[in-house]
Amino acid sequence: MKKILGSILVVVLLGSLLLGVAGAKDLTIGLSFPSLSFAWFAFLEQAVKDKAAQLGGIEVISLEAENNVSKQISIIEDMIVKGVNGVLLVPIEVEAVIPAVEALNKANIPVVTVDRRIKEGAPVQVLCHVGADNTEGGRNAARYIVEKLTEKYGEPKGTVIELTGTPGAGPAIDRSAGFNEIIKQYPNITVKSQTANFRRDDGMKVMEDFIMSTPQIDAVFGANDEMILGAIQALQASGKFKVEDVITVGFDALPEALKLIEEGTLDATIEQFPGKQASTAFEILVKFLKEGATPEKPVILIEPKVITKANLNEAEKSF
Repeated sequence: MKKILGSILVVVLLGSLLLGVAGAKDLTIGLSFPSLSFAWFAFLEQAVKDKAAQLGGIEVISLEAENNVSKQISIIEDMIVKGVNGVLLVPIEVEAVIPAVEALNKANIPVVTVDRRIKEGAPVQVLCHVGADNTEGGRNAARYIVEKLTEKYGEPKGTVIELTGTPGAGPAIDRSAGFNEIIKQYPNITVKSQTANFRRDDGMKVMEDFIMSTPQIDAVFGANDEMILGAIQALQASGKFKVEDVITVGFDALPEALKLIEEGTLDATIEQFPGKQASTAFEILVKFLKEGATPEKPVILIEPKVITKANLNEAEKSF
């Protein structure tokens, strides 16, 4: 009887141990990104969590920085104290967050940047960067506007409003650079640029000012959908311009933007596939932590695509 009871006890203890191992988290990954007030980052955060659930055994500590660089640095420092195994980072600015990455390097915690990069040449180590080719995305937006202006006037000419993103943010810099690289090839197109900080309210206010000061507006490029949606609100309320007479292009392919494209209110948006960005970056980090495998390339850029009413089904998100 004692032997039977002893065997049962061993089986129970082994079962408990195995359940404990199965329920344990093998890895803890920190995710730091600018703000949930931007719908795009909420989508990226969910994509990371979905990938973690798919892989299993991984805990994700996800914290937004409320678009405050000092808070983002504090969040990363706290992640180091908590002993995370790795960090996925969407830096608010290309340069200001470098001290936090230096701290991760000193703690031997690998970091992969997503969407936004650290400034090139910075004295820090990043395992990999995964993002959209934002410069090419800007070029695509410009090419689309040039094409539509040519259809309208028989040649590429007109006045274009460019709403740029947060100063110092990598996507803001790259999208504007690509956009203007193409537009400057057409001397009869005038571009008026101003930051609207990637925010819808700012996009509406800046657009209201342009409407008051600009006799003719032929096209508007917002470097994200939030800004172009704000600009459309301003155009609709102006009484001076009809939205259908102005070429409008956003960037991000948010569900709300896609719906407006279907309705014919917004002409186009640039899809940068955040789910693919997030899952690719997450897999690279996990593979490195589990197997020591380094990515084939230090920078992986996903080619963006112009989404119009003709190819709505190619957008990553639905509405």
